[in-house]
Amino acid sequence: MPVPYESTGRTQQKSRTRQALVDATRELLARGLTPQVEEAAEHAGVSRTTAYRYFANQRALLVAAHPQLAPESLLPDDPPDDPRERLDAVIRAFTRYNFEWEPQLRASLRLSLEPGAPRPALRQGRAIAWIAEALAPLRATHPDRDVNQLAVAIRSATGIETLVWLLDVAGQSRDEATETVLGTARALLAAFGG
Repeated sequence: MPVPYESTGRTQQKSRTRQALVDATRELLARGLTPQVEEAAEHAGVSRTTAYRYFANQRALLVAAHPQLAPESLLPDDPPDDPRERLDAVIRAFTRYNFEWEPQLRASLRLSLEPGAPRPALRQGRAIAWIAEALAPLRATHPDRDVNQLAVAIRSATGIETLVWLLDVAGQSRDEATETVLGTARALLAAFGG
């Protein structure tokens, strides 16, 4: 297996160059652009040849530009005991996260829709774990019910895919979209019996 270019030689300089390319890509995404490797290179002040040593194609570049934040929990430090209050806190934090990283998440969504495309690194189901943690008290009160399935159902109605539709198709503002996904999460929880 070949050694990645940035893992040999002047690794600190190479790390800075790679980060400059990623930062440039994030800036361009935030402007509504989906840059090719050469566009990110120009924006970062890096030669095209050098940029292609780090990222063989646009897909590799866009995957690297995705948010790498993966907090263990979206619950506050002293979370409430009530499942609805816990879910509200997580959905509000998750929605803020989606809006903060919206350009990168939209790019990830585009990548995931390409026919036969490999699964982008971003799409690893972290949100399901965050939601399941919010719903954890239900495991004691509803031991005969599938809390994980509820977490999946809530995630399906609250992620970037839903927000894109609410903003772009339904024409909602970010505040309205936040309230819509929160209301949907609450409705699913109520239907579960929580």
